[in-house]
Amino acid sequence: MAKSRVIVKILEESSGSKAISESTIASAVANIFSAFGGGKNLLKSSKDVYIKPNAIDSKPHCYTRPDILKAMIEFFFQEGANHVYVMENSTQNQYTRIVFEVTGYHRVLKDTGAKPIYLDEQKTETVEFPGKKGTTGYDLVTFEMPKLLVDRLIRNKDQNLYVDVPKLKTHSMAWVTLGIKNQWAFVAHKDRRFDHNYNLHSKLVDVFQVIQPDFTVIDGIEGTIYGHYPPAALAGKCVIPFHLLIGGNNTVATDIVGARVFGYAAEEIPHIKIAIDRGLSQGVKSIDDIDVAGEDLSRFTEKYSHDLYPQFPADVTIMKGKTMACKEGCQNNPLAVMQMLSLDFHGKGEFTIVMGKGHVPAAIDNIQGPVLVAGHCAIEETRDRLIKRLGKGKVYASDGCNNLVQTTMALCHLMKVDVLSMVPLKASTSLGILLKAKWHKSQANVPSIMSKYIKKV
Repeated sequence: MAKSRVIVKILEESSGSKAISESTIASAVANIFSAFGGGKNLLKSSKDVYIKPNAIDSKPHCYTRPDILKAMIEFFFQEGANHVYVMENSTQNQYTRIVFEVTGYHRVLKDTGAKPIYLDEQKTETVEFPGKKGTTGYDLVTFEMPKLLVDRLIRNKDQNLYVDVPKLKTHSMAWVTLGIKNQWAFVAHKDRRFDHNYNLHSKLVDVFQVIQPDFTVIDGIEGTIYGHYPPAALAGKCVIPFHLLIGGNNTVATDIVGARVFGYAAEEIPHIKIAIDRGLSQGVKSIDDIDVAGEDLSRFTEKYSHDLYPQFPADVTIMKGKTMACKEGCQNNPLAVMQMLSLDFHGKGEFTIVMGKGHVPAAIDNIQGPVLVAGHCAIEETRDRLIKRLGKGKVYASDGCNNLVQTTMALCHLMKVDVLSMVPLKASTSLGILLKAKWHKSQANVPSIMSKYIKKV
């Protein structure tokens, strides 16, 4: 078996400046594609290019840098592309239009002539998760996916080039979020809260099995550790200046190299291992099966944590079930939101979070309230018991395994944080973009702007 090739480009300025110039980034992007025959070789019959950055949110250090996006768009136009599209469906809680505005993507699109595709505003088509089946399998066996992607990148994959551009990040629920994980955006918001538990790793591979990129470039100029969504207050602990790009035409191989930068082998990342076991890696099983060109990976000697940085409000009590509390959902989802609201938005409040299943009834009966019951396991086991004793006014609930919107609304009310304050735009600008997204029939699942003032869940 011929080894899959992955290029690792170190970006350094000859002047010794810590900042990376646009020309240096453009040169690195061109060199990566040139190692695979260049843009003209990669373009397909339509000469249209679809670029998927990681723009889950507009918080610093969690999205693909706009200068990398710009360099990539300009490269393909120079190589003869007819159209370049930039597509994303940002995380729950967000309209993609707002994320594009805050991150600077809108300016990049205007300057380069590329076109946005807001996937949350697209008509959808039902697609099957090809993984686990039957009564012991998934809670949800199908998902809604933008019909545009089905038409152009699945049915007509031979005509259109799809380039995946994730950011080099660990992930508190998926261990890393690189090329495979970046495609979770293709699942409609309403379908993401199901099986966002121990089944998440398999479902990530399901989406990858349905639609696979032609090329993946990982933005590693900065990498994030302690999860994918670090509070700005913890940037000094959670952001590492790696100053590199990683690129290849085998997404699994490229992800293996990205994971190796963080100190992880392929078998330590559940979704990468599943992709290999399903035969989706073009024969690659480990770093030994990859021709890594451009940088000796042996210099990456540290193993970085993917779990949340252990700093949470002292006045919040966390109660985990003895039987199960999945980090992939009901555990790290509310903890990450609470940490962010506390450290970045000065949220405060004495309350309890109950998560998972296998709770001691006496301990539940000792809660004086208020309380957030996170996840359907905890809801089934404890909510009615809590409401009977405390009343509905003191009991909040976030259903599913990862209902980010319900979790955010509950925590904003409990911690007295204004939803609009989390968007670094004038309130009038945010509302204007929101109305435009709604006019275009966005299906994004977002919290009520009144969550601070009115109990919604």
